[in-house]
Amino acid sequence: MAITSAIVLYAVFWFMTFLCVLPVRLVTQGDDGKVLRGTHAGAPVDPQLKKRALITTGIAAVLWVLAFWIIVWEIVTVKDVDFLNRLNAEPEALSAE
Repeated sequence: MAITSAIVLYAVFWFMTFLCVLPVRLVTQGDDGKVLRGTHAGAPVDPQLKKRALITTGIAAVLWVLAFWIIVWEIVTVKDVDFLNRLNAEPEALSAE
């Protein structure tokens, strides 16, 4: 795996994990009963973004190491998930009509 591929894979894991971690234990202004004027009731009271970013970084790192290990050691390859056998298929000859 090239360094660019590794960075992109980590970024994908990080953002997907971040979007999953954001709503966990979220207290909204509507839940708290104190909706500030000009804000939506679904706005968080205390978003705790730094804490959530640190949790996301740890989870994404574990997932990335697992995926990196699977890719580098070729535990699962593209040919393993080629259920339609398109990688080994012979190209069809073009007919001269």
